[in-house]
Amino acid sequence: MAGSSDQSGTNGLTGWVPIIAAGAIFMWFLQFLAPVAAGETPRIVFEWAPSLGVAVSFIVDGLSLTFALLISGIGTLVLLYSNAYLAGHRYYGRFALYLFSFMLAMLGLVLADNLIAIFVFWELTTITSYLLIGFDSDSAKARRSALQALLLTGAGALALLAGLLLLGSVAGTYEVSEIVAQADVIKDSPMYLPILILVLAGAFTKSAQVPFHFWLPNAMAAPTPVSAFLHSATMVKAGVYLMARMHPILSGTDVWLWTLTLFGSLTAVFASVLALRQTDLKQALAYTTLMALGTLTMLLAPGSGYAITAFVTFLIVHSLYKATLFLVVGCIDHGTGSRDARILGGLAKFMPFTAFAAALAALSMAGLPPFIGYIGKELLYAGALDPSSPTVYVTLMGLAANALMFAVAGIVAFKPFWRPGEKTPDTPHEAPWAMLAGPLLLAGLGLLFGLMPHLLQHHLVNPTVGAMLGSMEKAKGLHLWVGVNAELMLSLATFAIGLLLYLGHTRLREALGHADDKAPHFDSGWDKILDGLKGIATWQTNILQNGNLRRYLFVIFASFVVAVGGTLMMKNAVNLAGSFDGINFLQHLPELALILGGTLVTVVSRSRMLAVAALGVVGIGVALVFITFGAPDVAITQLLVETLVVVLVAVAMLSLPFLDEKGKTDHRPWDAVLAIGVGLVVTVVLIGVLQQPLDLRLTEFFETQSWPAAFGRNVVNVILVDFRAIDTFGEIAVVVVAALSAYALLRTTDKTREAEEEDGL
Repeated sequence: MAGSSDQSGTNGLTGWVPIIAAGAIFMWFLQFLAPVAAGETPRIVFEWAPSLGVAVSFIVDGLSLTFALLISGIGTLVLLYSNAYLAGHRYYGRFALYLFSFMLAMLGLVLADNLIAIFVFWELTTITSYLLIGFDSDSAKARRSALQALLLTGAGALALLAGLLLLGSVAGTYEVSEIVAQADVIKDSPMYLPILILVLAGAFTKSAQVPFHFWLPNAMAAPTPVSAFLHSATMVKAGVYLMARMHPILSGTDVWLWTLTLFGSLTAVFASVLALRQTDLKQALAYTTLMALGTLTMLLAPGSGYAITAFVTFLIVHSLYKATLFLVVGCIDHGTGSRDARILGGLAKFMPFTAFAAALAALSMAGLPPFIGYIGKELLYAGALDPSSPTVYVTLMGLAANALMFAVAGIVAFKPFWRPGEKTPDTPHEAPWAMLAGPLLLAGLGLLFGLMPHLLQHHLVNPTVGAMLGSMEKAKGLHLWVGVNAELMLSLATFAIGLLLYLGHTRLREALGHADDKAPHFDSGWDKILDGLKGIATWQTNILQNGNLRRYLFVIFASFVVAVGGTLMMKNAVNLAGSFDGINFLQHLPELALILGGTLVTVVSRSRMLAVAALGVVGIGVALVFITFGAPDVAITQLLVETLVVVLVAVAMLSLPFLDEKGKTDHRPWDAVLAIGVGLVVTVVLIGVLQQPLDLRLTEFFETQSWPAAFGRNVVNVILVDFRAIDTFGEIAVVVVAALSAYALLRTTDKTREAEEEDGL
């Protein structure tokens, strides 16, 4: 992507405005550090639909503040990096808009305190990430990857929406801060399991847990700055954030514990193995993101102080080193024209600042002291050894994932700079300062927080643990040295195994490549699923939408009968034995006879003109019913409509194709069954409506306000012209559009007939 851009140009205000705006947002969030650390929880509420009791509420607690600082801080540096990486790109303004919108959507998601608002921002992250992944719209790969991410995470979002609606229904409120107090009620509810499954389906697809993992490496089709942002602080972390936000509400059950443990551990180890297989540095980093997401998911399974402290620490650790390494890979690509780990080497003498940033980030990623990554790894092992988690299983899976991560850190950040390599497409050179500022600052923070962990402990870790566990006192301490213990032994084992894996990674890559060639691929399975969906769509379209208007009408009315009629029967919604006192059927026999006679003639007639006239008779019979029940204005409207319909249809018949000369002999019994079914359902619905007491509040309002407010004594006319003016205008517009469409259709039919007659001559 960088190679396709005009690197000699600048982006001017288009580049600097979003950088300054993002930086201002980051600085604004810094003011909340002290209040939140002191136990305060600022909350902002905007009324959305007051009549429905719906409001947009935002909350700033430890969890939301940690995410907000990561999103806005890394977002500022990524925008600064992008301004140089895509300097002179003709669509940079569009790119900056997408990236800034992506950042705002993520901020809205992590700050929202309302379930519906969470879902709205959740979907906004999906849409903006789709635009970013497919930014290089000329690339078929980018378009496919963007669509894959959109469809997969969008499908998970539908499940999430159902889960959030169920959660709000059970709790009786959609405010998350209020739902937390009802956690026991929700877990005792029979809807707990459906809620859990639906919410986790949304979280797992967003955070790319196995078997939904394959979309994330494919998202590397996006420009490198997007990958850095998406993998470190946004999109994929949205699912992790959701699980963390739901932790006080849904955790504490065996289903939660084992589901998150199994999916998280499988994702962590599986992705780490696949990372060794990659030769493209961006792809290798993408799979290490999967490892981190799996680890974070696994840490959320238990509710111990060690596990949640490890979760918060590793969340920050991963964000810092992952953003750094992605930006470093972009610098390597910018400076050499390649990201192939097999040929890159010896770059330290050409790119010393990039090499320094890569080394710091890799040491933190590998979990070596005195970096914050070491503390995070020690806490991870402490959480795994906690009795509240499946100790042996989690420890072994954590050890395997960390050892593989150690090896990948060497492949990505050590070998390209300090080991011999081959000639690269471009002569290696250092990146500009705007591309180096972000990696150096983020990598330096990894070292600073390792040397001074109390900075994180007081301002971010303790408040976040407090937001998730209800008390800051449950947070465990962050220390570089706590003595010789089981965690230290596991760390030493991690370093030893990781070093062996790094030294033998070339042969391992070849072996994994052979195994990968024979194994089934999730990505190709996705293509088969899409092909199957397209096949089903084609099949049902050929049945339901075959171009025959009669088929369309039949399907529509049949669906009405099945859906409405079936629901009425299953719910036993209407009492058909209700009273019809006050209705003298004998008095209305003339109108009924007129309606039934017109209907019979319409059905049996083989003449279009006679059928239309008989249908008009039915309408006249209905108008007489209106008159007998004291609605002369409605009856007049009905008569006018019927007269116009008969006249207009009669005129239109002059342009319709001729009937079959042999005449129609079939009686279409299924059409008769359908017509009777529709009539019965409508009748039952009307009976049900009449059995309910009438709410006359609107009637009384219109009666009392017709003259004083609208200066009209005809209540019906006043309603149409004044109280429902816009609605009436819309109805008129629909009628006009329909009339114009009919006119165009009739003219087309005339021309077709003329052409056929000319051909016949």
